[in-house]
Amino acid sequence: MTERLYIYDTTLRDGQQTQGVQFSAAEKVEIALMLDQLGVDYIEGGWPGANPTDSEFFATAPATRATMTAFGMTKRSGRSAENDEVLAAVMNAGTSSVCLVGKTHPFHVREALGITLDENLENIRASIAHLVASGREALFDAEHFFDGYADDSAYAVACLRAALDAGARWIVLCDTNGGTLPGRVGQVTRAVIAAGIPGDHLGIHCHDDTGNAVACTLAAVDAGARQIQGTLNGLGERCGNASLTTLLPTLVLKKPYASTLEIGLTRDALAGLTRISRRLDEILNRAPSRAAPYAGTSAFAHKAGLHASAILKNPATYEHIDPGVVGNERIIPMSNQAGQSNLRARLAEAGIAVERDDPALSRILDLVKMREEAGYAYDGAQASFELLALTELGRMQHFFDVDRYRVTIERRKNAAGRRISVSEAVVVVQIGGQRMLSVSESIGPDGDDLGPVNALWRALAKDLGPYQTAISDMHLTDFRVRITGAGVEATTRVNIESADHQGHRWSTVGVSPNIVDASFEALVEAIRWKLIRDKVTPA
Repeated sequence: MTERLYIYDTTLRDGQQTQGVQFSAAEKVEIALMLDQLGVDYIEGGWPGANPTDSEFFATAPATRATMTAFGMTKRSGRSAENDEVLAAVMNAGTSSVCLVGKTHPFHVREALGITLDENLENIRASIAHLVASGREALFDAEHFFDGYADDSAYAVACLRAALDAGARWIVLCDTNGGTLPGRVGQVTRAVIAAGIPGDHLGIHCHDDTGNAVACTLAAVDAGARQIQGTLNGLGERCGNASLTTLLPTLVLKKPYASTLEIGLTRDALAGLTRISRRLDEILNRAPSRAAPYAGTSAFAHKAGLHASAILKNPATYEHIDPGVVGNERIIPMSNQAGQSNLRARLAEAGIAVERDDPALSRILDLVKMREEAGYAYDGAQASFELLALTELGRMQHFFDVDRYRVTIERRKNAAGRRISVSEAVVVVQIGGQRMLSVSESIGPDGDDLGPVNALWRALAKDLGPYQTAISDMHLTDFRVRITGAGVEATTRVNIESADHQGHRWSTVGVSPNIVDASFEALVEAIRWKLIRDKVTPA
């Protein structure tokens, strides 16, 4: 027999508390729809009344299969639940489910709230009872529960009992400070169930301050908790929350969970996990974590020659799952550690057929190693490696030549009299015997300079004649710079990640003592690779 495990996502509320993250209402709608496609049971949309964005989201929230949930806090002392305007704003969001956070640690009750322990118990009871009387499904987030349990286990459990007796559907144990380790989470969760809080009414909410949020969540599930809370990509305050991007495939694919627990996530939905994970990072305008389990670009990368050789014979030798199950893909990166097994596998993945005894294979390996000594790194720039291999094999198509380029940076006053810098780039290319010149400034929507690399990209992409349509959906998603060497021998390596509207992503690398020159090299390679990938005919 299987037991139902419920998935509660708090990306739109707890995830929004990540430093540097601020969703718009429209972005929250898009993320909610992605979560619904994934198959979570609850979507916590935010705290209505706490800020205009959350209030706007609940006013325009999309219809979802998942239960949309509003978040708030228990009523304040000195007023009834019916007359607490903060609680009323949460209720007015009109969601069928409401989650209220309340204190369970005596230290916080006395110091943060400044009330007695009995007053806090009454606030919990009255608030949950008010939700239930209004026909809402009630959840109680037991804030600082594990620290409170260590301080006064009887009182911490009494808080849970007050919520449960008042009609709460879910009691959620929160490791708010993120300092509790998995063994302790499992031990306390079992003790709570033994104290009379049923496991099928019990949830777990962990933070990742020790890097154990996923492990702590699984420990609570092992102990009997039947709701898990987390966020996409582990967003959250400080070090983040338990990552549903890691938890969901683990629960669906790994024993004992796959055989003993039923969740609303199907294998078909799981195939969209990587796409959803990376789309969230695009919305946040940040680079995805390469090392993220399941969804990271390095999650199924095999750099060592020994690994690549075994993978070619049987992928199970170095892969715990088929990457396609989570919508990811296998990568055999090239580096100065690579052997011919890596090289043949990487070329085959790129659709480049080469005979096993082709002498170009050795030349490509030697060239990779020589260029990496000069500062290049191809394990994170697969597109640049493919261009290098095609050139050495004599199969590189010729699209255009760059005659020259120039970048200037000018400091001047704008129309409002504010001093700004403006980058301007001029790029001259030859296409099919025709000389084309493009000029572009790098000014953002707020009037500020976006920098010389952005100006170069705009100039390059402004007019490539017969190739313009092919690159029109292309955009840059990440830009990384590293200085290698020291003193007068130092050089700059630039990695640029690009994407298009078809969902493709690719990385290129440029190296030069001059950061602008290195950037320009990576930009040009990004365009050339897209033209090849899209099978564009050279002019």
